[in-house]
Amino acid sequence: MVRLAGGAAPEVSVVIPTRNRWHLLSKTLEGALRQEDVSHEIVIVDDGSTDETSERLAEISDPRVRVVRHETSRHLPGARNSGVAEARGEWLAFLDDDDFWSPRKLRALLDAAGAADAVFAYSAGVVIDSNRTVLQSWPAPDPGEVLRMLLHGNWIPAGGSNPIARADVVRRLGAFDEELRHFAEWDMWIRLAAEGPVAAVDEPLVAYVSHPQNMVLTDSREVIREYGRFRRKHRRLAASYGVPAEEVIPDRMGVFRWLGWAHARAGRRIRSAALYALGAAGPSPHGRRQTLRDARRALAGDVPVDRAPIVDPAAVQSTGWLERYG
Repeated sequence: MVRLAGGAAPEVSVVIPTRNRWHLLSKTLEGALRQEDVSHEIVIVDDGSTDETSERLAEISDPRVRVVRHETSRHLPGARNSGVAEARGEWLAFLDDDDFWSPRKLRALLDAAGAADAVFAYSAGVVIDSNRTVLQSWPAPDPGEVLRMLLHGNWIPAGGSNPIARADVVRRLGAFDEELRHFAEWDMWIRLAAEGPVAAVDEPLVAYVSHPQNMVLTDSREVIREYGRFRRKHRRLAASYGVPAEEVIPDRMGVFRWLGWAHARAGRRIRSAALYALGAAGPSPHGRRQTLRDARRALAGDVPVDRAPIVDPAAVQSTGWLERYG
């Protein structure tokens, strides 16, 4: 691994994994550097890029930016763990290379975590398209209910780019599970929420950018294979969290419906319909008939939803910071 020099120990270390996506990372990095009223460093983990990413990163002169280079990809959780190992801050913040932050994001979460003596904090968020139009707003889960909610689904808005966590706690928990390439962040948030107090900020401070290169669209087969292991892991741990095992993590058919919906939203009608059809092949709480109807709707070009996306006008009004992304 090649490291570029940094500076004094910061309050927060922001970990950004990336691979072959400089065209996305460049804007995301601008937002990370614009954080206000906080001492922070940015640890970018170049996970084996073969495009211009490494060259562009080498040109960055900002002393707050440090780079870790993997010559061979270790995949997303491995890249995050390299960032965790290099981080010098008391707090860790995680940011995907294609998402956006409010300039007050870190300060607001640090203040909320400090007030609650929390080990883990997050905010509300929004989903946007490439034109920065808000497609959906996500409230921040109630900190008192978030563990139970996480054992039912990944309810942290824009999870890979939202939470901050105490660095010592993340390391004590063994950081991210590298066998869970697609579910490592969800797994990490479950373990953090079980570890100590949690804090939340109701304001949307993070934007998840929906685009055709989202990982769920480019590696769906691996998502399906991995899901069983993830579910078994937390069903085993459920009793220690005080949650009945039968309530933990949606069934396998739920993941097929989620993938089908994601592909339908991206306009991939045939792939979406096939995933819904696979979801109908086994027992599902949604019902086989409903899932087959959704397969037909996806094939016709519709986006099946169990409920319409919510766009809260107040949330949209508070995301004026998105204009800074040009």
